[in-house]
Amino acid sequence: MLGVAPLLSINALYTIYFYSANALTGLMWISIIPLVTFAFLLTYLHKYTWYKLEHNKPLHISIIAAAVLVFLFIPLIFLANINLMLFPEKWGTVRGFMSALALPNVFPRYLHFLSASMAVTGLFLCWYFGRKNYPFERYFTTLTRYQVKKKTYSLAFAFSLFQFMIGPVVLLTLPAKGMNWRLLGIIFSGAAIALPAMYWMWKAITGPEEHIDKHFGKVVAAMTLTVLFMGSGRHVYRANALAPHKKLMAAKTAEFERLSAEARMHPVEEEVETPPGEGGKGAAIFQANCSSCHRPHEKLVGPPMTEMVSIYKNDVAGLQRWIKAPGKKRAGYPQMPGFPQLSKEDLNELSTYILSIK
Repeated sequence: MLGVAPLLSINALYTIYFYSANALTGLMWISIIPLVTFAFLLTYLHKYTWYKLEHNKPLHISIIAAAVLVFLFIPLIFLANINLMLFPEKWGTVRGFMSALALPNVFPRYLHFLSASMAVTGLFLCWYFGRKNYPFERYFTTLTRYQVKKKTYSLAFAFSLFQFMIGPVVLLTLPAKGMNWRLLGIIFSGAAIALPAMYWMWKAITGPEEHIDKHFGKVVAAMTLTVLFMGSGRHVYRANALAPHKKLMAAKTAEFERLSAEARMHPVEEEVETPPGEGGKGAAIFQANCSSCHRPHEKLVGPPMTEMVSIYKNDVAGLQRWIKAPGKKRAGYPQMPGFPQLSKEDLNELSTYILSIK
């Protein structure tokens, strides 16, 4: 249930970017649900075969190792998708999950996430095993409560220290389009709050046994504030990075609505030309996919078809490549969406029909 709130927050703040990124990572994004299910089943299998497989340790260890690997892979899918939503300008070139992984900042963010998770886990375990009502002696026969608390506290300290090393890498690999002084102020403020927490953890680990809990409350409070600052910084960066795309999207939407309204008020009487024979299928494909933006002899949202003929009359393959994955050529026209769903046969029919226009 803890995963629902972040997803709803992302949905509310960045819906169009988040779900467009989902579509590009497609199958891998959908696989998160079965992967989580499979990983939990493996952990249950490991737990409930504890005694049955006590003489087959390689198999028993392999089961939990497989679960750990799956659990480690799942956040990589999520982070690749979240990272992708920061790059709307790359959506035309991304071809699935592996392509999204090649974008900058994915792996530094992944390491930053893992180290933060381990630091929080260390603090949680230190508190959990240190509770007075926890039946420690029932489960631990070779370690004292202090030794366990020190180990878990050390885990939190080590990974918090690692965050100070990986954090600058994350910052440096973020594209400059989202940077400003406000963002840097938030991030460095969060890091500054974490410094005394690091000092208190070090004093607890290296100090006498009776002082292990002396600053624990202050450490948790400082680290909670640091998390809040870093989360705010991520929001500010996203807002900065996506602001130009939001303005461009608003302008293109307004232009499309204007042209659409004009087209409804002044419908073009000219019928789309349909060549005889096999060309009829190409005309049908054109009507289904292209006619909302293109007319044979006049500009609508996009250029007239006769202009396509003049450019591609001797380059059928070039026209098909453009239809499948177009770029942006001229400032006076909005960028055409791609049609990767069209089959080779459909592209042949469509290009034949377009190039038949006179």
